[in-house]
Amino acid sequence: MRSKSFDGMACSIAGVLDALGDRWAVLILRDLSLGLSRYEDLRRSTGVTHATLSDRLKHLEEKQLIERRRYQAGPERYEYLLTRKGRDTILVMQALAQVGDKWAVSGDAGPPLKFVNRKNGRTLKLALVEEKSGELVGARDVQPQAGPGADDLVRWRLTKFGN
Repeated sequence: MRSKSFDGMACSIAGVLDALGDRWAVLILRDLSLGLSRYEDLRRSTGVTHATLSDRLKHLEEKQLIERRRYQAGPERYEYLLTRKGRDTILVMQALAQVGDKWAVSGDAGPPLKFVNRKNGRTLKLALVEEKSGELVGARDVQPQAGPGADDLVRWRLTKFGN
């Protein structure tokens, strides 16, 4: 079950984790990002119980990551679609996949899923780039700094960076 909320914490990561909810919700978002949208398809793909799936779908809808749309009246059936906010989580899914592939968590057969450029079929990967110039930046060259929303706890954490 999900733990308590991170409400009030000055941390963008905590806010996203709170919106995602838990690992089942992340897998549901993964499947929605791949085009699955119907309840039974989501259940089949994840193997999650009916109760857990219903709970996570409600949570994701409350957090405005998905919207529910009726596609059949009798009996009523709904499909679930990513909102604009939900589509932003695709970056999180791709980052998790990239780390999982690097660590070979799915075994020696290679990555179970690849992300490719639709135009030329070449494999993609996430990277750090400077916001203004678009220049690639290595992970070792990243230095966190307090942003305008930083509180005392954020500033304290930053004093520990690089020690």
